[in-house]
Amino acid sequence: MAEQGGPEDQKPQSDEAHSAFEPPRGVGQPAAPVDDDHPSSEFALPTGLHTDPSVASGSGSGTGSGSGSDTLTSAFVPPRAYSTQHAPPAFTPAHGSPMVGLTKEAPWQDRMRTMLRMPVTERPAPEIVQKTDDTGPAVPRVLDLTLRIGELLLAGGEGAEDVEAAMFAVTRSYGLDRSEPTVTFTLLSISHQPSLVDDPVTASRTVRRRGTDYTRLAAVFRLVDDITREDVEVSLEDAYGRLAEIRRNRHPYPGWVLTCAAGLLAGSASVLVGGGFLVFVVAAAGAMLGDRLAWLCAGRGLPEFYQFLVAAMPPAAMGVLLTMTHSTDIRPSAVITGGLFALLPGRALVAGVQDGLTGYYITAAARLLEVMYFFIGIVTGVLLILYLGVQLGVGLNPEARFVAVDRPVLQILASMALSLAFAVLLQQERSTVLMVTLNGGVAWIIYGAMARTGDISPVAATAVAAGVVGLFGQLFSRYRYTSSLPFITAAIGPLLPGSATYFGLLGVAQGELDAGLGSLSTAVATALAIAIGVNLGSEISRLFMRVPGAVGGAGRRAAKRTRGF
Repeated sequence: MAEQGGPEDQKPQSDEAHSAFEPPRGVGQPAAPVDDDHPSSEFALPTGLHTDPSVASGSGSGTGSGSGSDTLTSAFVPPRAYSTQHAPPAFTPAHGSPMVGLTKEAPWQDRMRTMLRMPVTERPAPEIVQKTDDTGPAVPRVLDLTLRIGELLLAGGEGAEDVEAAMFAVTRSYGLDRSEPTVTFTLLSISHQPSLVDDPVTASRTVRRRGTDYTRLAAVFRLVDDITREDVEVSLEDAYGRLAEIRRNRHPYPGWVLTCAAGLLAGSASVLVGGGFLVFVVAAAGAMLGDRLAWLCAGRGLPEFYQFLVAAMPPAAMGVLLTMTHSTDIRPSAVITGGLFALLPGRALVAGVQDGLTGYYITAAARLLEVMYFFIGIVTGVLLILYLGVQLGVGLNPEARFVAVDRPVLQILASMALSLAFAVLLQQERSTVLMVTLNGGVAWIIYGAMARTGDISPVAATAVAAGVVGLFGQLFSRYRYTSSLPFITAAIGPLLPGSATYFGLLGVAQGELDAGLGSLSTAVATALAIAIGVNLGSEISRLFMRVPGAVGGAGRRAAKRTRGF
């Protein structure tokens, strides 16, 4: 038995603990057989080899170093020969790991989506794209750079899955293979564990401010694309410098251009629903006035809810004043509808539904809650004006449905102008404005052909047109290796449910709750059809354009159907 009772024996020994080679009590030690040729036991140590008595007695440190140190250490301490830079592969399951091969010609978005939902043990080993020094990558700096890139993407309205894919691409390009990014509505975090025996390193960052600038969003995507390419060398210092330059860059369009774009958007929407030239001018003036009031509220630090509330009041007031003139040539409903088109949060709605469909339910719930608050602000502002007009005896007619089917060319031009104005408001790059304008025109042509000519349900026609927008937007983004949002968000502008929203609010203001809630339900159904159609078009493009080189059909993994439980 090993000698016990020393100060180093801090762990109590069991009463039944004994060596596997020790005979039970009462049984004598058998004599070793003696052989003339081999007088020693085959378990005896060779001559000249000595052991450490402390190790033999069980009082060593347990590190396997052979020293007589009395220091107790954890069983998870790596051996002396273990190297973090040349760590052995992680646990390999008994059934083996599926081989996944991804060609570098594929866009980094597709490659990262393929590996993002794979377990850590099944991900292929990273091929370090960017050079690092002999000591390996600076883990804290890589994680900080990754969080800063994810912050700009999330603040710009990018979906949670695409933000995680970008963060994952940056860490793998700098050699951090065991990294797990996590994105919620306002919080980004990333964890990196060098090996199974090393402590993980975790960092997080909070998104405090949000701003719509698709030019900045495209610049961040170009930075990530350069980081993931082997033919472009981007060190950590270069990446930090480019990121700081992206933050310092001013918006491509000044404030007065944005105000004029808001007027063009509202005027084009009023023509789209049946208005004439005078209606175009009045709707544009009301939207521009609302935009300036919203900027004034933003400068005073008011929340966005009140900004939307104030911005919705001037177009509604313009419509009420036109109704008081009793002019038969002007449709006040078209003026109010045009103003609503300029305020409906289509961008946040599409991003929220997309996050929900891809499995990011927390972020989706937060985005949809934000959309609900914006919509309530718009409803409150319009209802205040409409209720005031009803109290003053203004005869607003909820039955004045303006459906103009005899001006298809004018409506197509109006839809393209609306998409153009929307693109400017989103601060898109000038090189993408033409494509998104054409995409918006195509969306309205499909909608008009199905809903106006084919007498198909407007909600179904909207979903199909939005699906085409999502498909074309995904194709454009693959061609330019950038985000698909700049090619999609502005193109869905002509499909937004402005008229249904107005007539629903008017019915509520006049006390006709059944008709009002029915119109509002149609508006909600149309908005959901837009968001689902956009996501479906994007998924169809990914379905038929698989990642080249993926062995065994490896692609973005989805959750299994739960069958109701």
